Amino acid sequence: MIAELGHFALIAAFVLALGQALVPLVGAARRDAVIIAAGHALAQLSAVLVLAAFAALVISFVRSDFSLALVAAHSHSAKPLIYRISGSWGNHEGSLLLWCLILALFGAIMARKPAADLSLQERFLKARAVAVQGMIQAAFLAFSLFTSNPFLRLAEPPLDGRGLNPILQDPGLALHPPMLYLGYVGLSASFAYAVAGLLGGQIDRSWAAAMRPYVTIAWAALTCGIALGSWWAYYELGWGGWWFWDPVENASLMPWLAATALLHSVRVAEQREQLKSWTVLLAILGFSLSLLGTFIVRSGLLTSVHSFASDPARGIFILLLLGLATGLPLLLFAWRGPQLAARADFPLLSREGALILNNILLVSASVIVLVGTFYPLALELVSGARITVGPPYFTASFNPVMAVLIAAMGIGPLLVWRGGWRPKARQIMMIAGGIMLAGTVFMLAIAPQLSPAGLSGLALMLWLGGSILADIGLRWRGGSWPKGRAGRAVT
Repeated sequence: MIAELGHFALIAAFVLALGQALVPLVGAARRDAVIIAAGHALAQLSAVLVLAAFAALVISFVRSDFSLALVAAHSHSAKPLIYRISGSWGNHEGSLLLWCLILALFGAIMARKPAADLSLQERFLKARAVAVQGMIQAAFLAFSLFTSNPFLRLAEPPLDGRGLNPILQDPGLALHPPMLYLGYVGLSASFAYAVAGLLGGQIDRSWAAAMRPYVTIAWAALTCGIALGSWWAYYELGWGGWWFWDPVENASLMPWLAATALLHSVRVAEQREQLKSWTVLLAILGFSLSLLGTFIVRSGLLTSVHSFASDPARGIFILLLLGLATGLPLLLFAWRGPQLAARADFPLLSREGALILNNILLVSASVIVLVGTFYPLALELVSGARITVGPPYFTASFNPVMAVLIAAMGIGPLLVWRGGWRPKARQIMMIAGGIMLAGTVFMLAIAPQLSPAGLSGLALMLWLGGSILADIGLRWRGGSWPKGRAGRAVT
């Protein structure tokens, strides 16, 4: 009975998500606050129903209801409670329902009662963003209902289940997928605001301010999710080094790089009303890379140690969704793009210039990972030849870009808006350089066998760490946080 209630809640949530995708748009077009409020109510009710559906699935796993095909395939009555709970998302169908739940919760948060000081234009922007989020939510709920129903019954239930995959029975893996999905779906919220801004022609400081909290949440969650996954892979699979370049791990790294660039770009758009076009493109790119990662994991296109599924039909569904989520916003951007142009009234040696360099390097790094992940597949499709792209490619291409980025990270915070240096910038750089030199000499003395690449990496770490510590120390010593002054010379 619980499973049937969950299935019904999922169907009802899909219907309401369709309404959420339409009603706020109509309200914004007619400038009708009552219709907009109705659309927001649909978003919140849809979230409640998806939460009920997910709760029904978790209860089925906890109670070991082996009449459900999903429970029989991924749980066992003798497993500890934590693994019976995590088994609900340790598979394709359950993880997709978790994705839908986080989508719906973000939609409900976006649809919360607006602040009294919001202008009419900001309220219309919010309504359009809720509608775009509803479109994404409806698409994923359709995916769940029509291709990946988690509530399918078995005609003859087994006495016990087959149990969760042994390598997934780990506390780190119990938290890793939810954190990753929180990051991926957080990027859907920034994507929704980007599309909403394009629809209404409202790409300004208030738009950037509304988007920034979602970008911050997504980036933080994605960072935690990647860290948990790396920790698990290190001790469970024996992976060494900074990154193993597994296709699925690359699938989370690419949107993280784009989200990091977006986190900086949206700040410039909010503070200086610059980089508006770039911020919109990064928001679209970040969510598109999240969908691409979902496609990798669930299509069977690439082999990985922890892919969820290998069903081409499911992969085609996600590929279609990826095409629509990327193609339509880019067409909209091509239409609205000329209106977003802003005069670049700052020199290259400024905080704005440093953030542009930061964005270029991060996007370049993301493209490098994308090419390394998909080039073998493209080559096989074109010529039939099979090759493997592994650590040597990434070491030769990814590492130099990140080295430049780390070096720039020690300098960028010392610049101020519109050009010039912060007070004591030269002193900070001299302290950081001294720490780097002393640390490098010390490492050569105790580990002369270090390779030039390894030594360079350590030197960059010391440079960046020294810059941060020197900045904090000088601020603390001065008893205040200096604001700096545009155009001031280095002291």
